[in-house]
Amino acid sequence: MILIGLSAHYADHQLQLNRDYHDAVVKSGGTPIILPLLTDSVRLGSLADQLDGLILTGGFDINPLYFGEEPAAKLGDVSPERDSFELAFLNEFYPTGKPILAICRGLQVLNVFLGGTLYQDLPNQYPDSIQHSQKAPRHHCAHSVLLKPNSILAKSFQQEKIFVNTYHHQSIKKIASSLEQIGNATDGVIEAVESSDKKRYLVGVQWHPEGMFDTDDNSRKLFQQFISVCQSQKDTINV
Repeated sequence: MILIGLSAHYADHQLQLNRDYHDAVVKSGGTPIILPLLTDSVRLGSLADQLDGLILTGGFDINPLYFGEEPAAKLGDVSPERDSFELAFLNEFYPTGKPILAICRGLQVLNVFLGGTLYQDLPNQYPDSIQHSQKAPRHHCAHSVLLKPNSILAKSFQQEKIFVNTYHHQSIKKIASSLEQIGNATDGVIEAVESSDKKRYLVGVQWHPEGMFDTDDNSRKLFQQFISVCQSQKDTINV
């Protein structure tokens, strides 16, 4: 059994998770575990040891104080409890070297954790940006992404140009030194990253593949590859 931790949204005293994440993991052969809002290192470390992989999911904006900026006038809603939890959990999980798939906000959290910064309000802070919060249904593609040749995603999808959905208010401004940009929109916005350490599986995407899992081959391949790598690493550890 491959245990995959899923970070959840916290609002109105409820932990919430879009079922698309759950279903994508299940359909790809994994067992989803919704992560609790803990912050003490002992319990977080124990939890990190038990999981085989981590998916950082989408959600609210990130508090800019975590990357050394004051809040912009049009910063969106933030979730202090979630920010604190995800950064604390990454402090325990990241050093294990286990696979990480970071989606939308998850990509942004990962970049901030590793020392990068964000555009707090992409439509106003990034000149000439295309629409990054689509009006079409979630399972529809909204814009193209150009992938770096020989990157994890280009090799997995066997394509260097793909089409994705989009629902984000923030995005990467300064990319963390331990990450490599492997995908961008036509306006230059960073849409995909991987680890600069090629020995580890760490992929971040700015779109929502869980929302297109049933309609898009590349979305299915992304989750299936992630679960497959989690299985392979677990098998190697248990040999």
